[in-house]
Amino acid sequence: MRLFGEVDRAKTSCRRVTSCNSLELSLSSSRSIDKEVRVAVTYSKAGVSIAEGERFVKEIKRDVRSTFTGRVIGDIGAFGGFFEAKFKGFSRPVLVSSIDGVGTKLLIANLMNRHETVGQDLVNHCVNDILACGASPLYFLDYFATGKLRVDVAAAVVQGMAKACRENGCALIGGETAEMPGMYDADEYDLAGTIVGVVDKKNILNGKRIRKGDILVGLPSTGLHTNGFSLARAVLLKEYTVETYSDELGCTLGEALLAVHRSYLRVVRPLLDRFPIHGLSHITGGGIVGNTMRIVPPGRALRIDWSAWDRPVLFGILQRLGDVPEEDMQRTFNLGVGFILVVGKKTADTVLRQLRRKGEKPMVIGEVV
Repeated sequence: MRLFGEVDRAKTSCRRVTSCNSLELSLSSSRSIDKEVRVAVTYSKAGVSIAEGERFVKEIKRDVRSTFTGRVIGDIGAFGGFFEAKFKGFSRPVLVSSIDGVGTKLLIANLMNRHETVGQDLVNHCVNDILACGASPLYFLDYFATGKLRVDVAAAVVQGMAKACRENGCALIGGETAEMPGMYDADEYDLAGTIVGVVDKKNILNGKRIRKGDILVGLPSTGLHTNGFSLARAVLLKEYTVETYSDELGCTLGEALLAVHRSYLRVVRPLLDRFPIHGLSHITGGGIVGNTMRIVPPGRALRIDWSAWDRPVLFGILQRLGDVPEEDMQRTFNLGVGFILVVGKKTADTVLRQLRRKGEKPMVIGEVV
């Protein structure tokens, strides 16, 4: 582990560094077997810097500790992260976990040389996933893999994760840093994260409460979030660069694409305690229909009014520039709707008013049929 143990910067494992550092390569001359040349191959020469890994851990300590809640036990240095399982107010607490990544949005971050936003994306994406089950986050763990550890880049990613963890009341309790030359190019990295949350068993949202006639209330996204970037890059970067300024967008293309995947926790969590919410859907890959159908009971379907909201400009540019079929747009992107609440007809108006009081701009986008 990175944050609560020795830094593992290569998949050969830092805990086996001794054998790696003492490795020697013997080369015999093809012309004279009497002459032998020995070249010492160190871990550093193989492309893995233990010193940089240790510097990285020192760099992120303050940010990581800033996420610790009262239930985090111990400090950085152990082989595992400890979290005290106290669930006051829960009659039958159920742990809910999820794992995800950021996809090829990472390539945009590299092109922009801006890396803190993808750390926030990762945490918020995972928070939204378990929120859709009715759960609140407890702690988070990350995996960062790269061809060559660049401390400034990795630290920016973790700082972004720490920021999102603080905002969501979630402890960044552990992580793994893997430096893998040969697997990734020197300037490439990949990112994944795991979240664990809790929900009372009686409050689990799994779609069983959804009925015919229920209303779909959509909450706005902040852009593509973390899905559809392979299609977006294929369309947009063929014509423009990330530095291209767009009057339509009011910013550069790169800034629009790196808009942080928002967390819906602070908006939605209070509603679960006050209103009979029948279901929640986090709109990621698969779009509005694909994700919401995951919680709709057998025999039911969705009727979406695709004209019920104005799509953000970025989606219009994408569709127009790439001549992307409407079906592909609907299945690939969130189209401006990042999260959906499924509520009964009698509750819908009250929920909408409450959301507007919180400064949200909710949209009635369809119903269950």
